[in-house]
Amino acid sequence: MSNENDLSIQAKMENLFINTCGTWQNCTDSNIQTFLGQCQENNIDPQYCMSWVEQHKSQIPDWQVVSKVSLDWVNQHTSTGSPISFTE
Repeated sequence: MSNENDLSIQAKMENLFINTCGTWQNCTDSNIQTFLGQCQENNIDPQYCMSWVEQHKSQIPDWQVVSKVSLDWVNQHTSTGSPISFTE
């Protein structure tokens, strides 16, 4: 019905996640970096992407490692570079 330009940010991000990580259970410290890179390339805020991923952390087997790698990645690749807390 809609072409790719009409996709919401959320839908785009979910597609990127499926293309890079596949499933929550399959989410690792290496493919999460690919996911964040893809988000950035598509002009989606990686911090926004990470907060979405964080909502599913109970389904990610190695969340502590994935979380740390993600934070490091975001700090290196975003202009703010400030420590972010993913708690609400």
